[in-house]
Amino acid sequence: MQTTTRVAIIGGGVVGASVLYHLTKLGWSDVMLLERSELTSGSTWHAAGGFHTLNGDTNMAALQGYTIRLYKELEEITGMSCGLHHVGGVTLADNRDRFDMLLAERAKHRFMGLETEIVGPGEIKKIAPVTNVDGIIGALYDPLDGHLDPSGTTHAYAKAARMGGATIETHCMVRETNQRRDGSWDVVTDKGTIHAEHVVNAAGLWAREVGAMAGIYFPLHPMEHQYLVTEDVPLIVEMMADGHEHPHVMDPAGESYLRQEGRGLCIGFYEQPCRPWAVGGTSWEFGQDLLPNDFDKIEDSIDFAYKRFPDLERAGVKNVIHGPFTFAPDGNPLVGPVPGMRNYWSACGVMAGFSQGGGVGLMLAQWMIEGETERDTMAMDVARFGDWITPGYTLPKVIENYQKRFSVSYPNEELPAARPNRTTPMYDIFTGLGAVWGQQYGLEVANYFAQADEPRYETPSFRRSDAFAATAREVKAVRSGIGINEVQNFGKYRVTGTKARNWLNRIMAGRVPSPGRLSLTPMLSHKGKLIGDFTISCIHDTEFQLTASYGAQAYHWRWFLQNLDDGVHIDNISDKRTGFQIAGPRAGDVLAASTRADIGDMRFLDVRQLVVGMTNCIVQQVSYTGDLGYEIYCDPMDQRALWNTLWQVGQPHGITPFGMRAMMSLRLDRFFGSWMAEFSPDYTAAETGLDRFISFRKNENFIGRAAAEKEKSEGPARRLVSFEVDAEDADVQGYEPIWLDGSVVGFCTSGGYSHHAEKSIAFGFLPADQVEKAPDVMIEILGQMRPAKVITRPLFEPGSAGADS
Repeated sequence: MQTTTRVAIIGGGVVGASVLYHLTKLGWSDVMLLERSELTSGSTWHAAGGFHTLNGDTNMAALQGYTIRLYKELEEITGMSCGLHHVGGVTLADNRDRFDMLLAERAKHRFMGLETEIVGPGEIKKIAPVTNVDGIIGALYDPLDGHLDPSGTTHAYAKAARMGGATIETHCMVRETNQRRDGSWDVVTDKGTIHAEHVVNAAGLWAREVGAMAGIYFPLHPMEHQYLVTEDVPLIVEMMADGHEHPHVMDPAGESYLRQEGRGLCIGFYEQPCRPWAVGGTSWEFGQDLLPNDFDKIEDSIDFAYKRFPDLERAGVKNVIHGPFTFAPDGNPLVGPVPGMRNYWSACGVMAGFSQGGGVGLMLAQWMIEGETERDTMAMDVARFGDWITPGYTLPKVIENYQKRFSVSYPNEELPAARPNRTTPMYDIFTGLGAVWGQQYGLEVANYFAQADEPRYETPSFRRSDAFAATAREVKAVRSGIGINEVQNFGKYRVTGTKARNWLNRIMAGRVPSPGRLSLTPMLSHKGKLIGDFTISCIHDTEFQLTASYGAQAYHWRWFLQNLDDGVHIDNISDKRTGFQIAGPRAGDVLAASTRADIGDMRFLDVRQLVVGMTNCIVQQVSYTGDLGYEIYCDPMDQRALWNTLWQVGQPHGITPFGMRAMMSLRLDRFFGSWMAEFSPDYTAAETGLDRFISFRKNENFIGRAAAEKEKSEGPARRLVSFEVDAEDADVQGYEPIWLDGSVVGFCTSGGYSHHAEKSIAFGFLPADQVEKAPDVMIEILGQMRPAKVITRPLFEPGSAGADS
């Protein structure tokens, strides 16, 4: 066995084999896979082998499309069969909400180039004759759906990787992973020690145990999963005689997926009385094993399936496959460089390995070799969970995700498991004021405040929800007087040192402000993509506060540490500095009455250290609402005292708490973008308009400068624009296609209802040459074409009397 390698991949399932192949495909041949048993041991060998493109995240759906198309390429490269069956598939909808979800997904697919279509009950019966369509409204048909041979596919990946120079060691048990001072790793196995520059954890069911060897906790948990294979079904036998194969059928109402298997049917369930597996850890002795049959937990699911697929009831059961699969709390994989670690990479939690494995392998290989991926991978980035996550949180969230795997996924839904988990000192006060809570990055965040006669729960919907009236009240309060909310849900970082300014000039594309001022700046990747949307506040010449998205903390922290300079110290103070935002025309009056300091000369973008009431604060004049506003930061121990001051002083001015629903409505009036909507690693600064904050005049060679300058000289191919939409009861959520002259020319990034202007607003990308013409377009919302027009004048200006018409 060789003792040195550039990359050591731990785990020989389909994901590990895919990573191995893609590393060789992109040019690294000195790569090695270590498998404790045989390839496919663990979850891969007993997988049902189905694949599909449907995914609520568009980038994940695109990567699933890549994975499915890759299989023919593997067959051509290796001469091996993946056992492909491209039979197509339908996802059924038996109620309006499920049908709305399918309409929304079909709309996304239009600009992604996926050829799906909506079909009615009659067409469903023709496509999938085994289905009883009673009560079915419609379905989404995807011709790419199908299934394959899990073992054959994994070995095809492995052969293609070997052809590219890779090495595979089976029956090689990893005992330890020890990092050297230079960042490389000693991987200790029962066959000897391998010195590797990089380690990839693709250990599947054992990912937690392998991570623990390096002191890493991966938020994963295995769940028991069961599917059945029937004896011959006459309808299937008849179809085969005519040269046809029955397509897949996903029945969310029955929590089941169904496909043909030989001359019978295969059906699997995501049942409600589900069971977690190996709560105390996965045994090293487990391998190509199955769990005992458990018909009790799927009894209700089987009864429902007999009604939806009557042929099942008349067929005997030939095989029962009951085995564990590993899930993350949100059901997506954990991929990428592990925050806080050097040269340690994750490729774990890929429960849909044959839908996602190829895309995971491609993204990780690009990340390792090129330094970044070609598309936004936040949905599967291991950094989307912070160091606050624990096994006690992971387990109930994994159970919840399993139970809701086939449930409707609403844009405004707040899932209840493991909540409340992380709260601020304001939680009980805001609850007493009627807060309806959401969560971000594990933190409870007030979405809006219900009155005494209103429910404390927002009903999930694709249309305007029952939070509409409350949001309107809060928007009016801010625009006409003063509103208050927390600033806890900002990511916050303290940067100090004699070289802090130089470092910020290098890592940020924008201007670094002088003492007592703040600036807005994008942070770019080396290829010029947006990886952050920051505010820089200069407290002193050697002390700065950075603020950005709270949910991107681990993502940004990883980037900071990867690019940190000597002489610079950075602390993540996201939970060590909190406070409030006050906004509205009376905000200045309330702040002035709350402090002995003279703030009469305080200007927009000023930063000051003030005592507000009894509390030492950092106060800056800026607001995401677009109105006069101040962000007031303090120590969490002082937050309640600060609240008491602002609340009491604000009473004569009608101070009103407001939540994130109102915030996201208010920002529409000024066309303010939002992180992971208008601003994400899929886009550049020039495309989104953030290039106006880039300081091309500064001398520093900031990260991404060459790419940004090239785009500045050539101009972007698309631009972000704002639309007024003639909507009915549903507003843009994101990724709706934009139509012009019968063709899809762009897509929306986000939208909503401006309660101030009483208009439906959307943001989206159009080809650059279309923007100047300011065309009237159509935006497809839940299957309906809604007229929309480009608007360039903000709907609100501070001090204005009302909305512009």
